[in-house]
Order: sequence, then structure tokens, then C-alpha cells
Amino acid sequence: MPKYLWHGTYTVEGLKGVMKDGGTGRRDAIKQLVESVGGKLESLYWAFGNSDFYIVVDLPDAESAVAVAATVISSGAVTLQTTILLTAEQVDTAMKKTVTYRRPGG
Repeated sequence: MPKYLWHGTYTVEGLKGVMKDGGTGRRDAIKQLVESVGGKLESLYWAFGNSDFYIVVDLPDAESAVAVAATVISSGAVTLQTTILLTAEQVDTAMKKTVTYRRPGG
């Protein structure tokens, strides 16, 4: 299953929800969200800095990632960024592909 990293920040309303539900309550809600599309929550961490949280999930496909991200973003409780994560073996496979490319002006 493809692996994704989500990170983002809470809005004021989203932070109020975290204060009400606590960390474990939010973790349980995120686990349920991910499992609703056939995925698995691997890890969830809160952080200081540019992002309030980091979440790693396994999802069946990119369409599931888009569906979850759109649902979460449309709640207005968080801003969210999605990153597709690759294994070392996937990078090896990618590096062996033949690609035809002409640089601009070249």
C-alpha cells in the first residue's frame, strides 16, 4: 500500500477540538478516518514549529488520499499538506527507468 505523510496546523477552532478531545481522542478519530477508506494509521505525532502534527498512513491509492485530505481540509479545522513517501526499493526502480527529456532551450 502506498505510504503518505500528512502535516499541518490547526486553526483556532481545530485547536479547541484538540483541547476538548485530547491527544488520544484525536488519534482515535484519525485512525477511524483512515480505516474508513481501507487504510492504516502508522504514526501520529504533535510537534512544535511550522507544523502542529505529523501523520504517516498507509492508504490503498491516491484517490483515497485525496478524499481524506479534501474532507479534512473542508472541515476548516486544519491546514494540511500531503507528501507521498517512497521506499528505497521504489527509488531503485525509478532510477532504472529510461526517460526521454530535452531541457528548455536545449
